[in-house]
Amino acid sequence: QVQLVESGGGLVQPGGSLRLSCVAAGITWGDYDIGWFRRAPGKEREGLACISDSYSSTYYADSVKGRFIISRDKTKNTVYLQMNSLKPEDTAVYYCAAGRTVVSVYLEDEYDYWGQGTQVTVSS
Repeated sequence: QVQLVESGGGLVQPGGSLRLSCVAAGITWGDYDIGWFRRAPGKEREGLACISDSYSSTYYADSVKGRFIISRDKTKNTVYLQMNSLKPEDTAVYYCAAGRTVVSVYLEDEYDYWGQGTQVTVSS
């Protein structure tokens, strides 16, 4: 059974940082591209970042480029999303997803497995 579990969310003040983690079980981690998405209240789910399987290429949406960093530790089956300079508009539920052959990294349909999400709230 495939399972993705996100952690690391919480309440942070504007300008602060958080690091989210996504741990996978039940898949061969190195065979999958991993993406991070978020859904803010009243909005559609938005693709934020993706890291490829073999070569660790990374991709970022304009909304987070320069502030968020995606990385992976294959020895721990874990992908991280380091979030810096957080803004109130970053408040959302954050999800990680795994896709075997992702072409359009920001499209939900490209991903096969999803975690349950972790809440991030940016507020003073």
